[in-house]
Amino acid sequence: MIVKIFLWGAVITIPVFFVQIGLASLLEKSNLNPIITSLIYWFIVISFTEELFKYFVVKMKALNSPDMDEPMDIVIYMVVAALGFAALENVLYLFSPVGQLSFEAILSRTLLISFIRFVGATFLHTLCSAVIGYAIAISYCDEKNRSTEFIFGLAMAVLLHGLYDFSIMTLDGNLKLVIPAIVIVALAILVFSGFTRLKKMKSVCEVELTSI
Repeated sequence: MIVKIFLWGAVITIPVFFVQIGLASLLEKSNLNPIITSLIYWFIVISFTEELFKYFVVKMKALNSPDMDEPMDIVIYMVVAALGFAALENVLYLFSPVGQLSFEAILSRTLLISFIRFVGATFLHTLCSAVIGYAIAISYCDEKNRSTEFIFGLAMAVLLHGLYDFSIMTLDGNLKLVIPAIVIVALAILVFSGFTRLKKMKSVCEVELTSI
C-alpha cells in the first residue's frame, strides 16, 4: 500500500501540472492587479491544487482500504503521497530547459536546485500533507464536525504552502528566506504536536470515512 500510494502521488503530479497551466492561462487573461494576480497564483493555482490532488490520492486509494485501521495511518499515507509528488516534481525541475548553459553552469544549477528542492519543497509538501492527514484523523472522534475539521486542515495547509511559495518567489531581502523558514518551523511544530495527540487516540478506528 505504501509503494502504491507513493507511485500514485508521483503520477498525480502530471494532471496537476496541466490543471495549473490552464488556471494560470485564465488568470493571465483576467487583467487583475499584479499583486492580486500573484496572490491568486501562489495560493490558489499552485498551493490549493497541489494539496487537493495529493489528498485525492489518499482518498481514492487508501481511505476505504482495510489497511486503514488506525488514525496514524492517514497521516502516514498523506506523507507518502506527498513524497511521491515531490519526487517527480523535483525531477521535472532538474530536467527543465537549460538553454545554452555550459556544463559547469548546468552542474552548478542542478546542485543548487537539488539542495533547495530537497530542503524546502520536499519538507513543505510532506509537512502540509501531514497537517491535512492529522485533520482527517482527528475527525474520527468528532463525526459531527468532520467536514469542518477537514476544511480547516486543508485551508491551513494551503495557506502555509501558499505563503511559503509567495515569499520565496516574490519577496526580496531577508523576508525571502525568513518567512519560508518560519513556515517550515511552524508546520513542523504542528505536525509534531499532531503526532503526539494521535498517539493518545484509540488504535482501531470504527468511524467510516466515505463522507470525507
